[in-house]
Amino acid sequence: MSISIKLKKYLDDNQIKYLTVTHSKAYTSQEVAAALHCPGRELAKAVVVKVDSDYIMAVLSASEKIQFDLLKKDLAAKTAELASEEEFKGLFPDCEVGAMPIFGNIYNMPVYATQKILDDEDVYFNAGTHTEAIKLSVEDFERIVKPKTATFATSV
Repeated sequence: MSISIKLKKYLDDNQIKYLTVTHSKAYTSQEVAAALHCPGRELAKAVVVKVDSDYIMAVLSASEKIQFDLLKKDLAAKTAELASEEEFKGLFPDCEVGAMPIFGNIYNMPVYATQKILDDEDVYFNAGTHTEAIKLSVEDFERIVKPKTATFATSV
């Protein structure tokens, strides 16, 4: 499988400059960061969270961990829990399971990002496969995704 077709079209349609990077197969965000030779703070990971009965995408750096209690508080929700792969795999039909990009908006999912990921100049993220990543400016990410900023993570 190659880069998400939906993502590529979205970036190209919005005239976003980006770099596609091929790397050795990696499944965790720490493995991807190591394969890309980039600090964990520069790699954004997408985590699908079930908040009450809806799904959201939480975007945080590879060096952060979600704190579900903080997320519930930020979103004034009753429940917030990690969605299982079985629950979300159909939401990203052009992506390998667990390699979805940080563009939840193109999959009709609200996106929440930590400030830490938004503080850098550039960001790397999965491109829909376990062997490809994309690098683009955080400014462009914010402009076309319009993530809501939330404090739902702590550094690991």
